[in-house]
Amino acid sequence: MFSILIPTWNNLAYLQLCVQSIREQSAHAHQIIVHVNDGSDGTRDWVRAQGIDATFSDANVGICYAVNEAAMLARHDWIVYLNDDMFCCPGWDQALLARAQAMASDLFMLSGTMIEPRASGNPCVVVADHGDTTGSFRKDELLAALPTLKRADWLGATWPPTLVHRRWWFACGGYSTELSPGMSSDNDFSMKLWHAGCRHFLGIGDALVYHFQCKSTGKVVKNDGRRQFLTKWGMTQSTFDRYYLHRGEPAISQGALPEPDPARDPGLKWALRKSALRRRFG
Repeated sequence: MFSILIPTWNNLAYLQLCVQSIREQSAHAHQIIVHVNDGSDGTRDWVRAQGIDATFSDANVGICYAVNEAAMLARHDWIVYLNDDMFCCPGWDQALLARAQAMASDLFMLSGTMIEPRASGNPCVVVADHGDTTGSFRKDELLAALPTLKRADWLGATWPPTLVHRRWWFACGGYSTELSPGMSSDNDFSMKLWHAGCRHFLGIGDALVYHFQCKSTGKVVKNDGRRQFLTKWGMTQSTFDRYYLHRGEPAISQGALPEPDPARDPGLKWALRKSALRRRFG
């Protein structure tokens, strides 16, 4: 079973739908852990009334502090990070669990596949409009369409819903709080896993969640995560995504990602040079 971390900030209607979907659409009874930022919209009272494991902060502390605090309550080996504006589709957890159990070691990151109502240029999602708010959400229509929305597995897992083993979550220190409130923290966590030796970042094409797109992060004053990532790691996020994670490419095999080699890859060599210049001169 999973320990599912859900940060939320006065987003009660979406959180209620998210938790309902976990309870109704999952094959297993998972531990749900909510971090409530503020919660003055009724979220605090609702979470307590539901008996959900929870942590609290009086103000919005951002994603990084929120998921790290919630993770301290995790009881299971598999930690899943899920956004509160996601609806879990039937079989989502079984697809992730089956792949996790088939991996050769516990050092990997898996992502579910998001279904989103609007195209954003993200090659890892499925675009299908079944509503972009809780009020316009057409649940029955979505569930009927699910067989046509599954896709092949893909490389470059980073975004929620993500699954990692608790050993590696804590070994890597969770999400980096210097990136609060959280822009680029997903990529940063993947990079920390990479430096820990992880070479399996796999998106699971039939582990589907519907994502309402930025109902949480859309109201946050954002940090300059891309600049912080470049300063910290010496390369741009796009370099990491393309040449290390191979983001969005088909997962033809379940083998480890290849080791990047600038000496043999002129594109990577040039990307790293450009990153160095951008890091130095802005």
